[in-house]
Parts: sequence; structure tokens; C-alpha cells
Amino acid sequence: MTETVAPLAPFPATEIAAIRHDWTVAEIQAIHDLPLLDLVYRAAQVHRAHNDPADIQRASLLSIKTGACPEDCAYCPQSAHHKGTGLPRERLMPVDKVLQEAAAAKAAGAHRFCMGAAWRQPKDGPEFDAVLSMVRGVRGLGMEACVTLGMLTPSQAGRLAEAGLTSYNHNLDTGPEFYGDIISTRTYEDRLNTLQNVRDAGIGVCCGGIVGMGEGVKDRAAMLQVLANHAPHPESVPINALVAVEGTPLEDRPPVDPLDLVRMCATARIVMPKARVRLSAGRKGLTREAQILCFMAGANSIFYGERLLTTANNETDADAELLRDIGITVPGLTLAAAE
Repeated sequence: MTETVAPLAPFPATEIAAIRHDWTVAEIQAIHDLPLLDLVYRAAQVHRAHNDPADIQRASLLSIKTGACPEDCAYCPQSAHHKGTGLPRERLMPVDKVLQEAAAAKAAGAHRFCMGAAWRQPKDGPEFDAVLSMVRGVRGLGMEACVTLGMLTPSQAGRLAEAGLTSYNHNLDTGPEFYGDIISTRTYEDRLNTLQNVRDAGIGVCCGGIVGMGEGVKDRAAMLQVLANHAPHPESVPINALVAVEGTPLEDRPPVDPLDLVRMCATARIVMPKARVRLSAGRKGLTREAQILCFMAGANSIFYGERLLTTANNETDADAELLRDIGITVPGLTLAAAE
């Protein structure tokens, strides 16, 4: 006798359509902990109700100023506090070199060009002016422009907005209770203040976190609750898996279970239906099948290109092949365009 398996119950239409800003941590954790197939199915319903499932944004990331950061983030090889990483300090890249990299990224099929500088907070002056020129140049190429520069004043956010900045990345990293275990040189409130300055300037917000630093599921849910209760939601939500770099305090952390990333992508999609959920750092450790499961669960953005700020990423040709295999066309050649 064959046992009949009941089909998964769909979300009520009212829940699929809802955009909420009043989530509790308990509600989000309950979603995160659903049976995996149920969670992915429900996330896919929400995703398709609010987004085109064939629209997967490709964002290229470049470190424009590397190392010697005064912050002590336990995961980051760019911190001046972690002497054992062996990461060399590099000054701010010239504007023309950055724009050459942006043009190559566009030729390889990237939609957005993201630029990261290892600063606690940029100083007004020639270097900040150079970043403004980079933003204007990237926008002139017809690409979205994103930067991450650390904390911002309202004035700096306003100047970036005037330059045409599309989005500002400033991750919360984890939930408020676990945050102090990872960073001591910048408070959670500092991060929230910068996000508010960015939003007040009319710039899109890119804000997410990292899985695998030793946090619990409740901490992951708490981070998503902070983001989901912002009105409006962040336009982009990066979901990163820890890349355990030798010489950092987290160098011995075990690899993240790929299904933990699937759960985080799905949960983020359900509580922030219209956000770009970006499968970010740590994707190199995922199989093609695990990445596709993340896309099914609502991820609709990836970092595209062989390198992130300081760690390796999936090869551009492999990403282009993966996207084409699931029915998404990436125009032009990839490695040839970047040479």
C-alpha cells in the first residue's frame, strides 16, 4: 500500500502580497525553522509574486583601498588588528584604473559595480573627492554604482547622492546581541546611524550579514528582523557565508552548511519580498546545485567576478555558464572581455 503524502499548503494570498515592518524575532525564527522543502516552496511563492524569477542581478566588487583598517571585525583580513593575515596595505586606486575595471566588468555582463575601501570613516578631502569621481564615472558607463566606505556623515551621504550613487553597502553583520562578540570598535547604533544618513540622502541601502561566525539561529533571525522592520526595506540584502581567513580570530570556524544559506535566503525573501537578496561571500564553496536551490529560495543577485574584496569568488565563465544553464542569458564574452 502506497502512503499518500499531503501537498504543501500554499501561503494565503494576503500573506504573499503583504509588505510588513512589524516582524518579531520569534516569527522570523519560526519561518527559518520550517521544514526545508516547505520553506523553499513558500519563499518561491513570495519571490514570484513580487519579482521576475529570471532576473538575477550580477554585481562586480572591487577593493579600491585595501588593508590597514582600524576596525577589529573578527572575520576581516583587512583589519590592522589581525597581523597574521599577511595582507599587504594598498593605497586608494587611481580613478582611471577603477573605471577600467568597471568597464571590463560591464563587458563581462555585470549590472552593478561595487567599490570597497577599508576605512572606518572616509575623511573629506582628495581621497573622498576621488571616490566621488569614481561614482560619476561608473554611472557614466551606464552601470549601477555602490560603495562601502565605513561610517558616513549626513554631508558625505549627500555628496555621494549628488554624484549619482545608486546604493551604499553597510552590513549589520549579525544580530544586536551577538554583535559585541565580533566587533568592539564600532557599535550597532553607529551602523544604524550610517544607514539612516544614507536613506535620508535618497541613496539605496545595501545591508545584510554573515552566517557562520558562531552565532545562533536566533541571532540570524534578529539581524533579519532589524532589516525587515526598516521602512522601506533595504533594496539589497547580502547573505554572506564566513570565509575563515588564516590570521583572523575566526580562522578555525568550520565551513557553513550550504543549507544554512538556503534557509537564510528563503527567510530574507519572505520577510523582505522586494529586496535583492544577494548570494555573496562564501559562494565559491557551494555546488552548482546548492546555488540553484538558493535561487529557487529567492536569491536574485550574486557577486560576479573572480575576486571579492580580498577573497576568491567563482570564476566569471563558470557563473555565466551556470546562469545560461538555468535560462538566463549573459551577453558577450567573459574572460576575453576582461583581458
